[in-house]
Parts: sequence; C-alpha cells; structure tokens
Amino acid sequence: MEGVRCISSSLIHASSTHNGENQRIELTPWDLRLLLVGPIQKGLLFRDGGISDGNTLVDTLKASFSRTLHHFPPLAGRLATAEHDEETVSYFIDCNDAGALFVHAEADGVTISDIVEPVYVPSIVHSFFPLSGLTNYDGIFQPLLGVQVTKLADGVFVGCTINHSVVDRTSFWHFINSWSETSRGSIHLSKPPIFHRSFFDNKIDDSIRIPRSLVEKLQQDRFIPPPLLERVFHFSKQNIAKLKAKANAEVRGDNISSLQALLSHIWQSIIRNKELNPDDVMTFYLTVGARPRVHDVPEWYFGNAAKGAIITMKAKEV
Repeated sequence: MEGVRCISSSLIHASSTHNGENQRIELTPWDLRLLLVGPIQKGLLFRDGGISDGNTLVDTLKASFSRTLHHFPPLAGRLATAEHDEETVSYFIDCNDAGALFVHAEADGVTISDIVEPVYVPSIVHSFFPLSGLTNYDGIFQPLLGVQVTKLADGVFVGCTINHSVVDRTSFWHFINSWSETSRGSIHLSKPPIFHRSFFDNKIDDSIRIPRSLVEKLQQDRFIPPPLLERVFHFSKQNIAKLKAKANAEVRGDNISSLQALLSHIWQSIIRNKELNPDDVMTFYLTVGARPRVHDVPEWYFGNAAKGAIITMKAKEV
C-alpha cells in the first residue's frame, strides 16, 4: 500500500453565528479529567463514493459541515484559560468560531479490502485521521474538531478527530448524525444540542479553579502509548444472544443483560490468555453514562456525561 497524499487543508467556519450566544462554556469535572488524554477518533468507510473531477463530494461536505457547525459552536472554537488569584487557572470553551479543520486527501492504490481484510488494523489507517498525536489540552492551540475525507481506489474514508474534553462518545455521534441530517438538506435539526450546565445547580458558573503547579506537573507527565498492534472484534447479534442465554443458564436466572454477558466473555478470555492463578486480582475499568442516571441531564446534552467505574475481582470469581 502506498501513502496518503494531502490535496488540500483548510479551516471551516460556521455558516452563521449565534450572535454571542454560548460564547463561553465552562468545563465540568467530567470534561476536566480528560484534558491530558487523547481525542476521540472514529471513521466512516463508504464504498464507491466517487469524488468527481470537480471535487463535488468534498465541496458538498464542506458546505454541510459549515452549516452543521452553526448548530455546534463549541466545535468551531478553542479551549481557553483564565487566570485567577492564588496561582490558580480555569478552563473553558471559547466559542469564537476560529474554525474546524477539514482535510481532503487521497490514498493512491489503497482499496477497501486493504483496510477491512487484514487481521490487524493496517498502520496506514492512522493517516486517515487529522490532528493525531495531540492531547485534549492542545485544544488551546489546535482545532477542537478535524475531519479528513480520504479518497480510496474504490471508496471514501471519512476520519473524524474530536477533542474529548469537549464531547464524549454520545455527543460525538450526535454531531455526526446531525451532519448527515444537514447533508441531506435539513435546515432544522431533529435533535438540537443542549449546552447549558444548569443540572450542576450553578456550581460551575464561576469556573473550577486548578492550582497552576498541578497543571504544569501534569503537562510534563504526558502519557505516550506504546506501539501496540490493534485488532477489531465483531460480535454478531446472534452470537451475543447465545452468550446471554449461556450466562443466564449458568446462574439459573434471566437478569444478565447482553452487555454483561459480552463483557464477562471478554474478561474470561483475557484471564485465560494471561494464564493467571485463580487468586490473582484483576482490575477492570468501565465507563458509565450519566445521561439516564443523573437527574436533570438532558438527553441531548452536548459535552461529557460519563464517569469511570473500577471493578476488582479475583480471576476465579470472573
């Protein structure tokens, strides 16, 4: 496979502004804990997307991208800091329409089968995403959202990188689905995003202040992930149903959900491959969504609404 060639790169601004509305959005505790980790990256692969000689698809996507940013002003902005007394600093989203990154690229000679058929994710896939190698903290200097449309030999890959201190997975897909809706000609979104933080009982209106010394220390201790091979596992609806039925049969009940059965299956596989002793302790990290569990969090709240949960068990208990 050959490399990825950049055709053009530009900053896309919102088609119109909100006349000062939501110019400053304070980061919540859910947002702040993600400042020094990496962004969310997801890609959409389309067969036979066919960018014409006039770049019709790219031009269409740019136009709808701009119209969608009108409804999502945080994504066209930047992170910003405010200085306070006693050597403290706070972070917020400055909805200043500085622009979101849009890249048009081509991967000469690369086919869809080159991407989806290998056992491990090919290294070239990482070149399909813009703004790679950054932490969310870098949103102070870099766009909070980047999109790369890469033309393949027989399709198109749309790679999206979005700052994780601004959105979680639910909000990420909210934006993508809204962009799709706008691309189909919709003027008004069926699910407009909600940016207010009133469910915190106004506790963050005055910003959350962090000691400057702590921020400087955390910046120096940035985590660099090891060069690991990646593999995607797909569980069909039928196989998940079998796992659920097996798990409930083992406990002689019907209270185990599909998610619980799948996670148990994955954890058991990890333990077997690690060849652990029965009394060895395993720690599992789960992300729990807050939207259906915390009072007054709107369903279409745009931001982070999730909390990490740690489960510790002995290998034999799993």
